[in-house]
Amino acid sequence: MSRFFAQGGSDSEEESDIEEEIQEVQNTDINNRYLQGGSDDDDDTDTKRVIKPTKDKRFEEMTHTVEQMKNAMKINDWVSLQENFDKVNKQLEKVMRITEAVKPPTLYIKTLVMLEDFLNEALANKEAKKKMSPSNSKALNAMRQKLKKNNKLHEDDINKYREAPEVEEENEPEDEDDDDEEDESEFEDDDNQEAVTDEEVDEAADNRWETMLNKKDRQMEKLLSKDPKEITWDWVNQKFKEIMAARGRKGTARFDLVDQLTHLTKIAKTPAQKLEILFSVISAQFDVNPGLTGHMPINVWKKCVLNMLTILDILVKYNNIVVDDTIEPDENETSKPADYDGTVRVWGNLVAFIERIDTEFFKSLQSIDPHTREYVERLRDEPMFLALAQNIQDYFERMGDYKAAAKVALRRVESIYYKPQEVYEAMRKLAELVEEDEDAEDAEEESGPISSFIVVPEVVPRKPTFPESGRSMMDLLVSLIYRNGDERTKARAMLCDIYHHALMDNFGTARDLLLMSHLQDNIQHMDISTQILFNRTMAQLGLCAFRVGMITESHSCLSELYSGQRVRELLAQGVSQSRYHEKTPEQERMERRRQMPYHMHINLELLEAVHLIGAMLLEVPNMAANSLEARRRVISKNFRRLLEISERQAFNAPPENVRDHVMAATRALTKGDFETAFEVLNSLDVWKMLKNRDSILDMVKARIKEEALRTYLFTYSSSYESLSLEQLAKMFDVTEAQVHSIVSKMMINEELHASWDQPTRCIVFHEVQHSRLQSLAFQLTEKLSVLAESNERAMEARTGGGGLDLSSRRRDNNQDYAGAASGGGKWQDNNMNYGQGRQGNNRSGYGGRPGQPRDWSGQNRGGGGGYAARAGSGNRGGMQMDGSTRMVSLNRGVRA
Repeated sequence: MSRFFAQGGSDSEEESDIEEEIQEVQNTDINNRYLQGGSDDDDDTDTKRVIKPTKDKRFEEMTHTVEQMKNAMKINDWVSLQENFDKVNKQLEKVMRITEAVKPPTLYIKTLVMLEDFLNEALANKEAKKKMSPSNSKALNAMRQKLKKNNKLHEDDINKYREAPEVEEENEPEDEDDDDEEDESEFEDDDNQEAVTDEEVDEAADNRWETMLNKKDRQMEKLLSKDPKEITWDWVNQKFKEIMAARGRKGTARFDLVDQLTHLTKIAKTPAQKLEILFSVISAQFDVNPGLTGHMPINVWKKCVLNMLTILDILVKYNNIVVDDTIEPDENETSKPADYDGTVRVWGNLVAFIERIDTEFFKSLQSIDPHTREYVERLRDEPMFLALAQNIQDYFERMGDYKAAAKVALRRVESIYYKPQEVYEAMRKLAELVEEDEDAEDAEEESGPISSFIVVPEVVPRKPTFPESGRSMMDLLVSLIYRNGDERTKARAMLCDIYHHALMDNFGTARDLLLMSHLQDNIQHMDISTQILFNRTMAQLGLCAFRVGMITESHSCLSELYSGQRVRELLAQGVSQSRYHEKTPEQERMERRRQMPYHMHINLELLEAVHLIGAMLLEVPNMAANSLEARRRVISKNFRRLLEISERQAFNAPPENVRDHVMAATRALTKGDFETAFEVLNSLDVWKMLKNRDSILDMVKARIKEEALRTYLFTYSSSYESLSLEQLAKMFDVTEAQVHSIVSKMMINEELHASWDQPTRCIVFHEVQHSRLQSLAFQLTEKLSVLAESNERAMEARTGGGGLDLSSRRRDNNQDYAGAASGGGKWQDNNMNYGQGRQGNNRSGYGGRPGQPRDWSGQNRGGGGGYAARAGSGNRGGMQMDGSTRMVSLNRGVRA
């Protein structure tokens, strides 16, 4: 008992001693500061006022969290580690936002390396893992997944740190110290400005505060304190060389470099010198974001555009200054005064700068969340870029450099081609409003304390000029590119032109441009971004064909897009994940850089609906016509696959998505119930995205009636000897003239062996008996077709994909056995029909190619498919399509 009492007594004595010390400290503070006669001298000497910037507070929070993670590692507490890991990621976002940094701090990278090593040790120790509690083991597994996913984003930084951890740790404190000194100096300046005018307080403040200038402030102080009378061209040139020599060195802050060069532009002595420094300012602004994943800060991007406009002002005002990137930089050139009559050559590349500005704008739209206000605000900056591009193009045209003007014109085309007329009109109105606000802001910024030695007025306009319609603007730009552009520029301009024509529902013009350009023949040899543009153009062309009622052409455009189950990837509207093909982190990063901004997306639900509806209208009559053949002719493999999956289901639930609606409509159309089929398709929500919705739905309803009639004749003609025209018109709610036209086309195309009985207005069906020779010839062609397909598959397996398009070669040599077997090709020209006879009543078979005219055979060019070279992969396996589904089958001879 005494021992416990003694222990308790010692604790109480210690607590009493601490309380006495606290009271003494409090009493001394009260006597010194608050009682009468007290002084603040002791307080001034003993304590110092500490002001912490927000950035330091955030770093301290992150450091404290890292320490907690280290303590959790010591006791193997994975639950606490998981919580602190989520916490440190949130703190990282705050630090990156405050510092406006692109690269995460070294402390965070060091923590990731430490966690990764500790995780590997824990996973390697199997015995310790078995002894863990269920919650701790669950947290370990969750932490493994989170850390693996998170470390992929910072893989390069982690590898650099593992290679040289000491170098990476040395790089971080210097920038932090500079920033700390900046923040401290800012707070000191603010406090000094708020000081009271009393002389005693000023003296006390001077004794308390000492203004410490960091490296940046010292350099700026030298530039600002220079007497304007002593500033000469040599002095400015020397300072310019010193600043440029520090560019890229360790410890050089990029923003400081931009500020120093910007100040030099204001004290330049000659226009050429000002121009040379401005080029360096823009290059330094590009260096602010050195990585490929991030984008340039928006405020820096706007300043960069204003600097480019200033360059154009100088070039327009002083006609003797020529910008050229093929000459060697000569510093003596910039010493020539403003009134110099000869030519002054300055090194620079305006085209490269405008392309980089456009790329940074594109990357910013990729990075910003499209569902936020920030994305909309960023889109409002597009007229600023268009004004700059227009001014640069006009300058090149005045100088006679039409090749460079064509490159700039392509950038303008790529900013406009995907906009409908309504969006184009909205952009015109927005440009006028935005430019007025920016002019007011620029006037405020220019009224600074430092006046420019070389006064450059605003010569070039700051507002873009838009024609009345987007089509007229596209015509002006693409005509310039077609005359003066290189091959890649012409190809991209042609694709943009086709896209815009398709957007305006000019399908005939768009189709003719595509066929005459032969882009579908060599698109697989172009770069991936151009292939993506080609895929987008084909998708828009398919939508256009559907809107104007050309179902066959629409399906031909979209069939190859949907043949490989990679629509998102081919259109650069998402990253597809495959169970059979795993991508490396580098491939994933490259694919993300190619993604289209959200406002340029093509609605995938609408695209899928158009493709499946077109396939349904073509496949349902085709399946009815070839239902009794041994080898059925397939128009859309994707549609057949979805239909087989739907038919295998024991219970068909109410349709939910686009596929379910189309499959339900297909089942109704197969039975001849065209009304139910149209009602199911009419319930889709995608029709709201079309302008002329009512006319398109009327067209779809008319096509459904027509295909229902064709399907009925294919299916039940064997049961009739004759059929009344009036009865068919009543059954399918169409006019007798339409029925007469549809049936006549089927007779002409040899899809239906029948004839008209004019007096009774009936269809009389014929019986055609095949000879023994014809039946044997048909069996032979079937076996030859099977043999040819097996050879093709063996060749593709050996060569690693569709390297040899054997089917196209046979077509070129009139050796398409499968086409001949179904009534096309060479034998059809000899009027020999070896179509298989209908079984049952021994009636005539269906020679010819159902749903297509006879003159389509032999018109396809070999290698006409444009999607063979997919985005992100050079493998063409599985993308080779039959000639009847290629884009080049879009000719004017299509069945109306």
